[in-house]
Amino acid sequence: MPTLSEADSKALLAEHGVPFPPERVVATAEAAVEAADAIGYPAVVKLGGEGIAHKTERGLVRLGLGTAEQVRAAAEELLAAARPEDGEVHLLVAPMLRATRELIAGLHHDPQFGMTVMLGVGGILAEAVADVSFRLVPITRVDAEEMIEDLQLQRLLGPFRGEPPVDRGAVADVLLALSEAATRRPEVASADLNPLMIVDGRPVAVDALVEVR
Repeated sequence: MPTLSEADSKALLAEHGVPFPPERVVATAEAAVEAADAIGYPAVVKLGGEGIAHKTERGLVRLGLGTAEQVRAAAEELLAAARPEDGEVHLLVAPMLRATRELIAGLHHDPQFGMTVMLGVGGILAEAVADVSFRLVPITRVDAEEMIEDLQLQRLLGPFRGEPPVDRGAVADVLLALSEAATRRPEVASADLNPLMIVDGRPVAVDALVEVR
């Protein structure tokens, strides 16, 4: 199944209310610098395109760029790393967000039951604890709130290392947005928000991948 670029995946999901950081899609290293100047430092620069689904494995992400010179150098390196099979490529410039807590969320098609919404604990704990919850699409706000309650690591959702508790209503909004995207866009075969960072108590999706039929 074809996969949308990160930028297109985010654009589709943002239409339904999934929160993303302010980002810009640009074509050149100079434009990347202008974007970083506007968004603020430190910045993140990624190489994107319809043929690029797994950026991290290919080393196509540059994090924590603190100056215009670093952004320009990273952008030039990334553009030079493009392969012919990647097709048309672009640069995605975003602010560098930091979080001590991460969740994952998404849409997954169960062969028996159909489309489901998923919420889980993300980050380094994800593989160790496999703490996830599922509901069939469409979901209600009560369903979304129950999914949050289903997570075993409830302590992660309270006040944590000097940070405020997780805004459960805002997390529920993300799950409802995913459900709406699945309901209104039948071409969506799957979606992944990984990670869903908790920044000042609120969820922000810093990466997205949507598969379409």
